[in-house]
Amino acid sequence: MARSQVLDHATLEAAARWYVDLRSEVPDEATREAHRRWLERDPRHAQAWERLARLQDKLGQVAPGIARPTLTNARAKRRDVLKVLSILLAAGGAGTLAWNTTPLPTLMADQRTGTGERRRVRLDDGSQLQLNTATAVDIRYSGTVREVRLLSGEIQIETARDDLARPFIVHTAEGSIRALGTRFTVRCEAGHTQVCVQEHAVEVRSANAPGPAVRVDAGQQLSFASDSVGPVQRANPQADAWTRDMLVVDDWRLGDFIQELQRYRPGHLGCDRSIAALRISGAFHLGSTDTILDNLSSTLPVRIRRFSRYWASVEAV
Repeated sequence: MARSQVLDHATLEAAARWYVDLRSEVPDEATREAHRRWLERDPRHAQAWERLARLQDKLGQVAPGIARPTLTNARAKRRDVLKVLSILLAAGGAGTLAWNTTPLPTLMADQRTGTGERRRVRLDDGSQLQLNTATAVDIRYSGTVREVRLLSGEIQIETARDDLARPFIVHTAEGSIRALGTRFTVRCEAGHTQVCVQEHAVEVRSANAPGPAVRVDAGQQLSFASDSVGPVQRANPQADAWTRDMLVVDDWRLGDFIQELQRYRPGHLGCDRSIAALRISGAFHLGSTDTILDNLSSTLPVRIRRFSRYWASVEAV
C-alpha cells in the first residue's frame, strides 16, 4: 500500500482546515504554535501537511480570503476547506471512496463533526448548540426566524431569549421542532427523528402527517417519521449524557451497546450474535472507546479481537 493511502479522511480534513485558516487570516503566534503542536501530535498530521506542500500548484486555485468570524460567512470558509480536501483526496487514491460516499449537503454544512468528535457552538443570539459525533447542521438566522437544519447526527439546543421574539425551529428530513424556551436533544437516524426534552417544552410537527403540533414537555420524548408521530413517552434521563462526554446505559443488550459505541469509533466494530443478548449497565467515558472495550472483558465473558486499528469485534470467550 502506498504511503499516501494510509491517511484517513479526518486527518486530511484537519490539514485542509489548517491550510485555509492560515491563508484566510493573518495568523498570530498563538495560531502558529497551535499548528506546530498539531503537526507534532501525530506522524500522519505531518504527512498530510507534506502532501499539501507537494500540491501547491493545484492549491493555487484556492484563493486566500479574509477573516470570517460570523456564522453568515462560515459556509464560504467551509467551501474553501472542501476545495482543498477534494484535491487531497483526489491525490490520495483510496481516500476518494470516503469523499464519494459522503453526502454533499453534509460536507457543505455550516457546522460538522467527525466520528468521535463533539463540539459546542455559541449562536449569534446567545443560544448554545452542541453537536454529537458525526453530525452536520446548517444555521439560518433572519429578521423573522431562527432556524437550524439537522442534516445528520445528533444535537442539543439550549435556546436564549431573543429580543426580536423570533421563533427557534429545528428542521429535519422528517419534520420540525419548535422550541418553547427550552433545552432539548434531537437525533436523526434510519428515517426517523427522536426528540428528548430536558427543560420546558417543544412542539413537534411531522412533515406530512395531518393534525396539530404535538407538545413534548420536560422529561418526555417522542419519535416521528415524515408521515407519522409516535406517542409521547417518558424520557431517557441520560439521553444527553454525551454532552458530558459520557455514555450511560441501564440494563442494555450488549449488541445495542456495541451498536451505540460504534457511532463514536471510526471503522468497524462488531458483536458476535452469541453474546449480543448479554446485559450491561454503567457509565462510560467516551474519550477512549478502546478503554471501554478493554474493560468489557473484566465484567463480561467476552474478549476483544482487533484485526487493525479500524476493525474490532467483541466475541465470546
